Amino acid sequence: MTETLTLFVTCPRGLEPLLVTELSALGATEAKERRGGVACSGPADLAYRACLWSRLASRVLLPLATFPLTDADTLYAGARTVDWPELFAPESTFSIAVAGHSPAVTHTHYAGLKVKDAIADAFRDRFGRRPDVNTDAPDVRIHVHLDREQANLSLDLSGESLHRRGYRGGTGEAPLKENLACAILLRAGWPQIAAEGGPLLDPMCGSGTFLIEGAWMAADIAPGLMRDRFGFEHWLDHVPAIWHALKRDAQSRRDQGLKRLPALRGRDLDGRVLTFARKNALNAGLKDAIVWEVGDLLESRPIEHERPGLMVTNPPYGERMAAEGEVIKLYSLLGGTLKSHFTGWRAAVLTSRPDLGPRIGLRADAMHSFYNGDLLCKLLQFQVGDRIAPVSATAADTAQDVAPIAPAAPAVARAPSEFANRLAKNRKHLGKWARRTGVTCYRVYDADLPDYALAVDVYEAIGGDVHLHVQEYAAPKTIDPVKAEKRLREALADLQAAYALPASRLHFKQRAVQRGSAQYEKQGDSLRVLEIDEQGCKLLVNLDDYMDTGLFLDHRPMRLRLRREAQDRRVLNLFCYTGAASVQAALGGARQTLSVDLSNTYLHWAGRNLRLNGFEVGEWTSPAPRETSGPWRGGSGRRRSEPPPAPHLTARADCMAWLRTAVEDPSQRFDLVFCDPPTFSNSKKLEGVFDVERDHPELIRLAAGVLAPGGTLYFSTNKRRFKLDPAAVEGLECEDITAQSLDEDFRRPPPAHRAWRVCRGVT
Repeated sequence: MTETLTLFVTCPRGLEPLLVTELSALGATEAKERRGGVACSGPADLAYRACLWSRLASRVLLPLATFPLTDADTLYAGARTVDWPELFAPESTFSIAVAGHSPAVTHTHYAGLKVKDAIADAFRDRFGRRPDVNTDAPDVRIHVHLDREQANLSLDLSGESLHRRGYRGGTGEAPLKENLACAILLRAGWPQIAAEGGPLLDPMCGSGTFLIEGAWMAADIAPGLMRDRFGFEHWLDHVPAIWHALKRDAQSRRDQGLKRLPALRGRDLDGRVLTFARKNALNAGLKDAIVWEVGDLLESRPIEHERPGLMVTNPPYGERMAAEGEVIKLYSLLGGTLKSHFTGWRAAVLTSRPDLGPRIGLRADAMHSFYNGDLLCKLLQFQVGDRIAPVSATAADTAQDVAPIAPAAPAVARAPSEFANRLAKNRKHLGKWARRTGVTCYRVYDADLPDYALAVDVYEAIGGDVHLHVQEYAAPKTIDPVKAEKRLREALADLQAAYALPASRLHFKQRAVQRGSAQYEKQGDSLRVLEIDEQGCKLLVNLDDYMDTGLFLDHRPMRLRLRREAQDRRVLNLFCYTGAASVQAALGGARQTLSVDLSNTYLHWAGRNLRLNGFEVGEWTSPAPRETSGPWRGGSGRRRSEPPPAPHLTARADCMAWLRTAVEDPSQRFDLVFCDPPTFSNSKKLEGVFDVERDHPELIRLAAGVLAPGGTLYFSTNKRRFKLDPAAVEGLECEDITAQSLDEDFRRPPPAHRAWRVCRGVT
């Protein structure tokens, strides 16, 4: 090994300043930042120290040659200037990695082939044979960097990327690389906090990378100690004695360091991923060093300890979470959790969504930029309440990345907000009404105050658990977004406190103006379904995955009206959604129900609701030829080979198209029809575009056309400023029953919907 080495040590973008400091501590001299790494020199063992001890590096490269690049031939010629047989033996396998860009050589695979040919020819000239290529597990790795009109060749002394420590097995989604996790811990001041005995908490720990790397930092464990292969082992200048001495020293430091570990705790909602975390910690030699627990970030509490510590977390950005609303809720409540329970602690939050940072509601005293792969992220740091010993800045801090701000004041009890006062008033009034009437799911607040534009619904699941479904209406452009965020944080915190709910039972969504079927489109994929009771009717609701929950609370009186009137009658539910009205009619003794909708998802949901209440469900089919009496007649007209139809049917169809056919068939007549169409729909499944303002006259006439003599049509719409066309009900008895169709929780102007009772007289 030569006396002095010149190296280029690579790292993820954003880590270069920290890597300069780290390499200097390992003995490097003249360490200078470069894009994607650090160029440095040092003593003969610097490469070993960097491979063994660097927590931030990706690769340790030994530069071999730099030369102008004009075409593929100059790449071959430049590679031939390197004395390859002096670097590794012909028995060693090798591979070539090419990175960068050059207009002279645009195909990286071809560039690799030219360098491979140069290496092979060099060995043939010397030994008459060449080493083999092994792309999976080579003994020697050659790195080629194309830098526009220049090429750089290097020997990779690290081998596999150094971020692979050797302990990670299974992971959750989108795990952080180990060296990025270390950079975040360094920026957050973890080494100093750990040295003073402070604990470490990651409340969304995933596979445990922050905690394992944090434990290794605190215990002075070399991150390369577990690796069984390095690229320098087949380098002909390798001196095993020096390497083994460094490893023995690292092993001794590890044994001593494990005796002084601080308290460490990992928390995650996903018990499956905690299984991975426990296994990774076991592989890392930390069997009992970390406490793992299943739980929500927003229910996290400080580790009981005499000193404050560090909370570090990498919350989901939206890609990894069920819905945007859940991400907003998490960030909005995180600040309140910190202020209420983590006074004196340091908090570090990594996010790729700078728009979410202000929702935390705390002033960051430092902010740094990092890249998680190609994703630009910001590390936001907070000192919660009273400051502990300050985290010292390093020479690596740069003006554009570090933004010192005065620490937040200690948390104090705030006076109840206007929202909290109104919520308390509504809860008292509506709670009494709900208990008196047996209502378990109701609206408790609906933008009562202009500054708090939310709709809040209470859902009490069978079994007693209370959930809140919170929707934020889009704020007018005249509203200051900063104030709107502050009010949302207040409201969510007030709701959680008022109902003493865990965050997992507070379901938040942002509601923009919905057109057509957009309100029914999937928002996420949590698959959390609750079973609720509506006056003895069991129904399934989903508070997370769709903008609406599967149950329109404002239609509760209408559903109960259908139930009262359904005895021994045929009931048609048009635009049936999840079939709640059909189930109530069935419970009311309906002889038959038919639920029509264009969505397979919601028809399946309707079928589940019916079966949940003990009813048999079948699929509607087109009527039989006219010599039979059709699926609704029964009796002798049915073919003997046909089984009797199920009493409750679902039909996947465009309701308008279905009605145009049904109105011509005398067998398709119903005693009760419920029709609650969307305001607008341009679904590709439709025959055209549906607009309730334009199309309701035809819709009402068609629906009335399938009424049996003396039958009743209930027509409803939630379109604001809707005007019923008198021509739609000409020749029919029509009564506006809007006031009768709204319960106590929806008696706010303007009405949540308009409703009419349309009757066809007996002829």
